[in-house]
Amino acid sequence: MFHGTTIVAVKKDGKTAIAGDGQVSLQNTIVKHTARKVRRIYNDKVICGFAGSTADALTLQEKFEGRLKDFNGNLTRAAVELAKEWRTDKYLRRLEALLLVADHERVYLISGNGDVLEPDEGVHAIGSGGPYALAAARAMLRHTNLSAPEIARNAIQIAAEICVFTNNDIVMEQI
Repeated sequence: MFHGTTIVAVKKDGKTAIAGDGQVSLQNTIVKHTARKVRRIYNDKVICGFAGSTADALTLQEKFEGRLKDFNGNLTRAAVELAKEWRTDKYLRRLEALLLVADHERVYLISGNGDVLEPDEGVHAIGSGGPYALAAARAMLRHTNLSAPEIARNAIQIAAEICVFTNNDIVMEQI
């Protein structure tokens, strides 16, 4: 479990938003409220959010961006190649993080177990507050007319009300 992080991705009506909270915890202590865990990469064409050890996540984000360059921005191919490398490389295999990545067409969760998962309903969430944000986002997607960014923001706010490792200092990017 990745404490101190909640990231949610929502795809709706041709728009994709990834939102993340700003809390960083060290064991049971909050050490930062305004961390930026969601970023635009690859000439602002891809959004990447991460959960886990910051150094590990940033290393993986850089590797992923390199894969995007290798495959001319092909999100699927870059995600699969990163997952393969992450699972088989002795150094990378030890990294503890998860990535949520999106472009204008797709959203993927990438893990060190070799997973490249595209959501059925256009919603993914990771981190300690991920299950709460996922449930909230799915409910809003099914039962409201809110936009992707509105759903993502509200999902993080709801997770922050439930998960002690999530706050409501939200950073969001959308495509």
